[in-house]
Amino acid sequence: MLFDATAVLIASLTVATVAGNPVALESAPDRPTISITTPAEVREIDLPTSPQQGASASAPATPRSAASIANLTGAPLLHALTAMPPTAVSDYVEANPRRLHDLLAAPPGAPQVAGWWAGLDRTAQRALATAAPELIGNLDGIPVAVRNEVNRDFLRATIRELELEGSDAGRAIATQNLQRLQMLYAIADALGPATANPPRSLLQLDTHEAGKVAIVLGDLDTADYVSYLVPGMFITVGGNVVEWTDTAARLYDEQVSWLSLLAEVGASDEAETVATVAWIGYQTPHLLNVGSLDLAYEGRDAIASAIDGLQTLRGTDQPFIALLSHSYGSTAAMLALDESTTVDALAMMGSPGAPVASADDLNVRGEIFVGEAAWDPIPNSAFFGSDPGSSEFGARMMSVAGTVDVITNRVLSASIGHNYYWGVGTESMRNLALIGIDKGELVTDGTQRDAGRTLALLL
Repeated sequence: MLFDATAVLIASLTVATVAGNPVALESAPDRPTISITTPAEVREIDLPTSPQQGASASAPATPRSAASIANLTGAPLLHALTAMPPTAVSDYVEANPRRLHDLLAAPPGAPQVAGWWAGLDRTAQRALATAAPELIGNLDGIPVAVRNEVNRDFLRATIRELELEGSDAGRAIATQNLQRLQMLYAIADALGPATANPPRSLLQLDTHEAGKVAIVLGDLDTADYVSYLVPGMFITVGGNVVEWTDTAARLYDEQVSWLSLLAEVGASDEAETVATVAWIGYQTPHLLNVGSLDLAYEGRDAIASAIDGLQTLRGTDQPFIALLSHSYGSTAAMLALDESTTVDALAMMGSPGAPVASADDLNVRGEIFVGEAAWDPIPNSAFFGSDPGSSEFGARMMSVAGTVDVITNRVLSASIGHNYYWGVGTESMRNLALIGIDKGELVTDGTQRDAGRTLALLL
């Protein structure tokens, strides 16, 4: 059957999407063996310490109990939590983890969240962030700086809690805690030191089960161009967050280099800046569930919420937003763009199929690009619908075959197979960088027209 063949191909080709020899990404540093029998051994992690939280908000005149809000969801639940004393909020969060999870899975729209948060005074904001950090750190519409501080504090606190718990838990729980702890160590490694350049913000942090994370490189509040890296199958927080963040860092550097070059010749504003987002905001599929769109719908909702949050916070100063997606992640991205989410550019690499008939069905203000590497059988499978690489679909082809850059004279290597689109020094990464800074005129397509893709096109 087509499903069986495609699933096996995807599984065999995607295990090392951002790690190992086929992808040529740097490996994460070896982590120390974590003992679950010596809880006194505590690993030091270089996370910047946030300022001391202010005094807790005083109880409102008409506090609500946890029992009185048992059936609330969405925006009403947020408002109800605000009306409770901080201690009651903490008790509610601890006693109702599933309800908190459901709220974050289907949150109020970012404009609602932003309005709610702005309506709180600083004391109330700090009290709520202390009582419900997992909520405040993951709600799109809350300022980036707030979420970064809350998430870093919660990351540090959770690591300490798990390290000190050690063998006090039963064997099964201890094993789960060990896996969770290793995932959190990986996130801390991906964040790097407090002096990391560009600065890194922890925009999203889900520490449970497979986890979710979003690490921003650059300033999301002011960047002229923002690129989201959307992963495909087998990319997990615990296994790949370091490599995924390294990829976002290389893309950042590539975009900065291009903007500097363009500014030198007067083709762009010298003050333009970028931000890249190493986004693992949904659970990517594995061999047993890759044939279903269930997780793609989860990714759709998460992508939509992230973009909504950014656009809400930026107000009248909107950045150029690009989704750079790989494999199953491209299908999730297209599902989001088939509805109300709108971005400025979309790139799809190794896509297993589109849930729409043509590029015209997607809410993309600018251009849509498709990259298909040699010996990658996934793109032509059209497993999830239309083939984005077909002429009928209407997207622009993006060359990933390797070439000599006519502008920089750099020799660019080819992407081979399903997993090398993010490879160092590839034509693919060169083109992705240009797509993310709205320089589609310079993106190569492998035809004779590439000889004319010089800076003169921008002057």
